[in-house]
Amino acid sequence: MLNLDANLRRYLGGRKPDARYTSFDYCFNYFQSFHESGDIAGLASPENMQLGCLHLGFYLASWGMLRGSAELLQKSARHFVPVIETIASTDSSLWEIDADRYTESNIERLCEQAETIRRANGGMSDTLVTKVMLGVFGSVPAFDTNFRRGFGITTFGAKALRKVGAFYHDNAALLDKYRVSTLDFVSGEPTQRLYTRAKMIDMAFFIQGMP
Repeated sequence: MLNLDANLRRYLGGRKPDARYTSFDYCFNYFQSFHESGDIAGLASPENMQLGCLHLGFYLASWGMLRGSAELLQKSARHFVPVIETIASTDSSLWEIDADRYTESNIERLCEQAETIRRANGGMSDTLVTKVMLGVFGSVPAFDTNFRRGFGITTFGAKALRKVGAFYHDNAALLDKYRVSTLDFVSGEPTQRLYTRAKMIDMAFFIQGMP
């Protein structure tokens, strides 16, 4: 049975600047800084490309995407160049979508965006695509094994996003109460940038789906 309050407290309880899951904070901070400064295209510039690939790659590694027989285990950070190029060409309005704005048109746009990112590297799993979207935009939960098990879904798509949106609106007060600031890489202190609502839902059901 879901205990949303307990799940969120459990996930956030061990948050430290050098902890594994804080790799999300540093990745999210990096990409969001370009959006906030109005320079999304700058992500694909020669002087920024390597750092963007490294941020995305290390976050994905921390979140379990470079282990076992994963295809990414055989790739270098340069493998993410096409993904960074796709992110850099993403319309600014897509960076603003969160779980409180899952209208039918926005859900359609998120699904289209996922397919665009998926094609950038010749095909990606739902887990990888949604982890990229979470780490960069914060717009959708990461549809990994734990989240899918905890949330009771099997695939990423419009139906699943409608369910995510409905869950947010049913639990908005509690989810918003626990929205914390990302941590800054240099100082380790909280920034002014909050975790998104989709990120909060991701955390809650990641814990719910743990074996």
